[in-house]
Amino acid sequence: MRSVCFVTVMASLAGFVGHAPAAEYPMKPIRYIVATGPGGASDLIGRTVAVPLSEILGVQIVVDNRSGAGNTVGAEIAARAVPDGYTLFSCNIASLAIGPALYKNLTYDPERDFAPLGLIAGNPNTFTVNPSVQAKNIPEFIAIVRANPGKLNYASAGIGTSPQLSMELFRMQAGIDLVHIAYKGVGPGLLDLMAGRVQAMTSTVPAALSSVRGGKIRSLAVTSKERDPQLPDVPTLAESGMPDFEVVSWQGLCTNAGAPRRVLRRLRSALATALAQHDTQKRIMDQGFQLYIRPAPEAATFMKAERTRWAKVVRDLGISQQ
Repeated sequence: MRSVCFVTVMASLAGFVGHAPAAEYPMKPIRYIVATGPGGASDLIGRTVAVPLSEILGVQIVVDNRSGAGNTVGAEIAARAVPDGYTLFSCNIASLAIGPALYKNLTYDPERDFAPLGLIAGNPNTFTVNPSVQAKNIPEFIAIVRANPGKLNYASAGIGTSPQLSMELFRMQAGIDLVHIAYKGVGPGLLDLMAGRVQAMTSTVPAALSSVRGGKIRSLAVTSKERDPQLPDVPTLAESGMPDFEVVSWQGLCTNAGAPRRVLRRLRSALATALAQHDTQKRIMDQGFQLYIRPAPEAATFMKAERTRWAKVVRDLGISQQ
C-alpha cells in the first residue's frame, strides 16, 4: 500500500513539473553581437539601442564586437548561437544583403537563421578625401584620378561593406582607376585617410561626421538621392553628374530564428518601446543617422528585397564570389 502511494505521489509531481510555467524571459544578461569594430555604424547604433533595451528588459546587455569579412564574421557567430533570445545581432545591409551575394561559402542563411526584430536607422555614405587632394567636388576628383590612373588609392572598412561597394559603383560609373586598400574596420581607414596615407574613402555619414566637421577630411558628396541633413552643404552624387546613383545603408536588429514566440514578442515589443522614446531617437539622430524604424514584418520584406537588389549590383559590377 505504501509503495502504491509513493508511485501515485511521484506521478502527480511529474505531472505538475510537466505543466510548470516557462521561466520568465529574460533571466540573465543578453549578448549583442555587433559585426563591426568600434566606431562603425553598427557599433554606434548597437551601443545607443543597448541602453534603453537593457532598462526595458531589466537585464544587462553586453555589446560584443566581432568584425571581419564585410560583417559576415559576426553574422556567422550569431547564427551559431542557441536560439533562446539571449543573443542579439546587429543585422545590416552588409551582413544580410551584400554578404550573401558576395561570399559563396557563408555558413549562415539570412532567412533561415535570423528573425528580424525591426529596422532602426539608415544613412547614406559620404565620399571623402584627404585635404591635400586638390578637388572640391566630384568632377574635379574624377579629373585628377583620370590624369593619374592607378596612383591614388581609397580605403574601406572591408570588402563587401556598403561603403566599399559604393566606391566600386562610383569607380565603374566614372570610368576611373582607383586602388582599393581594405582595413579591418572604419576606424583604421579613417586614421590613414586623415594622415594622408590614403587619398579617398567612402564611409557612413555617422562614422565620418566628426572628422568632416573638424576639417580633418573633406566630404565631396553623399550617396543618397537627397542631401543628408547632417551635411546640408554637401551635394549628392546625383547632383554631381551621376543621376542614377543611390546607396543607403541600413541598420536593424535580429535574433536567431527558432527562438520561442513569447521571446520574440518580448524582444520586438522592447525594441519598439525603446525606439519610441524621444531620448533614443535624439541620440540616434545626433550621431548622424536618420530614423528608419520599421516593425518586424516590414523589416523582413525589406531585407528580402535588398538581397535581390544587391545580388544584381554584384553581378553588374562583375565581382566574382569569394
